[in-house]
Amino acid sequence: MDGIDYIVDEKGKKKAVIIDLETFGSSYEDIEDILVAYSRINEPRIPFEKVIKTLLGKGKL
Repeated sequence: MDGIDYIVDEKGKKKAVIIDLETFGSSYEDIEDILVAYSRINEPRIPFEKVIKTLLGKGKL
């Protein structure tokens, strides 16, 4: 794929990716958002209703 290069180990296994920002610069923020979401996949969840109740209690909504 144009604008995407991979760094591979001695066995040819992909270890990292280089993204050409001239090609994908407009998508960079979306890519970053996806990576952040993926990194948080195992974090505990807080039910939406509890978030709303907490924010209302603190006068933030």
